[in-house]
Amino acid sequence: MFGKLTAPAPDKILALSGLYRADTRDTKIDLGVGVYKDAKGQTPIMTAIAKAEKLVHETETTKSYASLIGQPDFHAAMAQMVLGADYPAERLSFLSTVGGTGACRQAFELARLANPDCTVWVSDPTWPNHLAILDFMQMPRKSYRYFDNASRSVDFDAMIADIKQAKPGDIVLLHGCCHNPTGANLTLEQWAIVAKTLLANGATAMIDLAYQGFGDGLADDAAGTRLMAEQMPELLIAASCSKNFGIYRERTGLLMVLTDATAQEATQGNLGKLNRLAYSFPPFHGQALVAKVLTDSSLRKEWQDELEAVRNGMLGLREQLASELRQLSNSDRFDFLAQHRGMFSRLGATEEQVLKMRADNAIYMVGDSRLNIAGLNSTTVPLLAKAIIDAGV
Repeated sequence: MFGKLTAPAPDKILALSGLYRADTRDTKIDLGVGVYKDAKGQTPIMTAIAKAEKLVHETETTKSYASLIGQPDFHAAMAQMVLGADYPAERLSFLSTVGGTGACRQAFELARLANPDCTVWVSDPTWPNHLAILDFMQMPRKSYRYFDNASRSVDFDAMIADIKQAKPGDIVLLHGCCHNPTGANLTLEQWAIVAKTLLANGATAMIDLAYQGFGDGLADDAAGTRLMAEQMPELLIAASCSKNFGIYRERTGLLMVLTDATAQEATQGNLGKLNRLAYSFPPFHGQALVAKVLTDSSLRKEWQDELEAVRNGMLGLREQLASELRQLSNSDRFDFLAQHRGMFSRLGATEEQVLKMRADNAIYMVGDSRLNIAGLNSTTVPLLAKAIIDAGV
């Protein structure tokens, strides 16, 4: 039976990591992996998380199963962080998931349950795993234009023209902040136009919120999501705790579904069913850590201060890289790097230029020229800037 299987195509980002590890040059720079790293190249454990871990360990009395849909204190604390203190609890259903990826997968599953003919509209470009999951599920998908490669900014008029074609029962997948892979975000005014467009055609928005706190701050990064929650009758929100809490390996995510209050009970029941059929009970430990941090005033302040340091560090690297490139190119054509937000930016280089930087300078980035700003430090920024100019970008 298994002899009939064919090997899947290798994941490009994981394959790139393998090439990076095999490179023996001392000057190599990894800008491909989608994980935050500090100036030493490490993904550190946040101080507040380490303290919360100790508190959870000291108070935990059992390793029995917890809840099929996840922990209420985690749900409430995350809803407040994402949607604000006055979040509409009577309209929300929750599902703790295996990371933000699991939240996306369960959101697609719920959409398909509600409408077997659902088409999912995704930005061009988007996180490649969005496409891979949808294709594996054999769910119809269409793309809407999003990124203008010439200006390295959002092609908003084209985006609106495309999502106007979505139909009732379709899902329009949006990035809440820090768009992956481009780093180019919608303004709050543009979010309002998106909401108006979807209200007009009856499509349902889904927001992938993987980087809250990495862009302009916790509240500002959630502003578009909050606007949509205020204006839309239905909304799917897939939130990840991997980046902003630094708990990648704990696989902690949350799916929130906003509906009419009369549909909440059935929605919550179906969410529980989806977990039961996939992996039964979601991981508990990460939920406990996040809930502890968000509900303890001292830990929360410590976490927010550390998150701000991470955010400002990435902004500093963006500004340094844009400045270096401005000097080397005698132009402002790379200033978009300082304007983008989050871990990623799409450089706008050709695949040939990306390969040249890899061959000549040991610079490892994805073929579409997505680079991870967090893979840099103040010493490697000038090396990257020179490689970009030398490659003719």
